[in-house]
Amino acid sequence: MNWNNFEFLHPEFLWLLLLVPVLALWYYFTDKKNSATLRVASTKGFLVTPSLLSKLKPIIYVLRLLAISLLIIALARPRNVSVSKRTKTNKGIDIVMAIDISASMLARDLKPNRLEALKKVATQFVNQRPNDRIGIVVYAGESFTQTPITSDKRIIRKTIAGLKWGELDGGTAIGMGLGSAVNRLKESKAKSKVIILLTDGVNNTGFIDPKTATELAVGLGIKVYTIGLGTNGTAPFPYARDQNTGELIFKRSPVEIDDDLLKYIAKETGGKYFRATNNSKLKQIYDEINKLEKTEIEEFKYYNYQERYRLLVIIAGLMVLMELILKHTVFKSFI
Repeated sequence: MNWNNFEFLHPEFLWLLLLVPVLALWYYFTDKKNSATLRVASTKGFLVTPSLLSKLKPIIYVLRLLAISLLIIALARPRNVSVSKRTKTNKGIDIVMAIDISASMLARDLKPNRLEALKKVATQFVNQRPNDRIGIVVYAGESFTQTPITSDKRIIRKTIAGLKWGELDGGTAIGMGLGSAVNRLKESKAKSKVIILLTDGVNNTGFIDPKTATELAVGLGIKVYTIGLGTNGTAPFPYARDQNTGELIFKRSPVEIDDDLLKYIAKETGGKYFRATNNSKLKQIYDEINKLEKTEIEEFKYYNYQERYRLLVIIAGLMVLMELILKHTVFKSFI
């Protein structure tokens, strides 16, 4: 028997077990009163050794008390419960992360830089979405789909880990990044479609206007969360390479993020705009998006009950039968 899954359906009946010691005391004192006494001047002629049967007479009442105890426990309905679970996703979400990988993402106002900080937080976000499909779109001066929408989180994590700047033409084409993300979701059958658009600059190139891409998202029922990444004021940006070592040289430059455009995109699509000025703020933003976009999961539990009271009733019945047999046979002369 698995005691971890053991329970009583009606445990309140177990309080009746408190009557068992009361009945035992009642029997003890009643039995003494029912015993016949004989008063004589001397008992020398009556001194005999009590027989074994007379000593075993209380076993009749012990059987009765045990039977009563077992019946009380049976009334409490002891049973084993095994539970099996099955989950069903009722509302799947398809998410496309549109990530700016322009050179400015190497700015060091976030540690160690914007791109590496984003990769860490984005990976944590993916790990928190086990029931959703996710795709990755990258953009700079142009855009392309790095990973189509998939439920394989291993592929997504690998894609994020491999993100680096310099693979696309210079500039920041927010409209093209958003347009590519919308294109990834246009055939989606999911009940909820979401884009997380992250940039650290302003739209300065590309042949798709961001507002046109926004209209396409609205038409397809796609919600866009926008994130402006960068501190307020100035930050160390890469601007050249050292001719001898080939390492990037940084200088402080003003941080320019088109907040108005990002707010417009979020508002029109029913999303929300966030500004990430440091590592902890960036993490808080992705945590908030994770809470806002919850996948509805229905859990089904199946209970299998194995009743244990029947055996107790049978044993109690056998004890009562044994009491009756002993009472009318072996102990008949003592009753």
